[in-house]
Amino acid sequence: MRAILAVAILTAIAGQTPAAIKNKPVDYTHDGVTLKGQLYWDDATDARRPGVLVVHEWWGLNDYARKRATMLAELGYAALAVDMYGDGKTAAHPKEAGEMMEKVRGNEKLWAGRAAAGLAELRKQPMVDTKKVAVIGYCFGGSTALNMAIAGADIRAAVSFHGALPDITAEQAKKARCKILVCHGADDSFIPEKACAAFRAALGSAGADYEFAYFGGAKHSFTVADADSRGIDGIKYNAAADRRSWELMCNLFREAFEK
Repeated sequence: MRAILAVAILTAIAGQTPAAIKNKPVDYTHDGVTLKGQLYWDDATDARRPGVLVVHEWWGLNDYARKRATMLAELGYAALAVDMYGDGKTAAHPKEAGEMMEKVRGNEKLWAGRAAAGLAELRKQPMVDTKKVAVIGYCFGGSTALNMAIAGADIRAAVSFHGALPDITAEQAKKARCKILVCHGADDSFIPEKACAAFRAALGSAGADYEFAYFGGAKHSFTVADADSRGIDGIKYNAAADRRSWELMCNLFREAFEK
């Protein structure tokens, strides 16, 4: 009897198709420009699941943004790493990265339009629950996520990791309809404390649902494991801040997607 049961179990296991994180390129357009994103999801189920938009740093859609999208897929979400620069362009040098970023950030209509195009593309994916969508971003991407929240985007949550903070009024902040999480390095020399205080004040006056987390000893790009290799003053990886900020995001998503 035991032998028969063992054979049955082994046969069942052999017949299963192991789940795996899948990914595919997702090309979409905005204002005539082709944007080349990458979608990640776990194929263990065909059920719809929450979707998360991942907005890259000023370097463009590189391996780091793809890694974060993969991590989200491993948590059970569908994650679309978007391309804010067009044609999948990336930069290796800070000067080039700054120029590419400012070309987008310096044109508010273009910046908002490309972000909205990515969000619309995420909602088109068959495995995504269109009512449960969030946006996260790093540095430039963090600013993008916050701007989407302040503009009243139809999302459940917006998370910024070491992103610059929008200069907004309490009246503008009233448009936010989602939960907001800002993960900020306490020793970030690129984002002045004055900007942090002003952003918190605007959200607070508007009655926004937000959390602003400071991480002691953390500098800019504290979530990026190879940040130190860039040779840029003020940029440094911090393992504890990386881990804790990700946990805060996970907790927020569990709350935001429950409803």
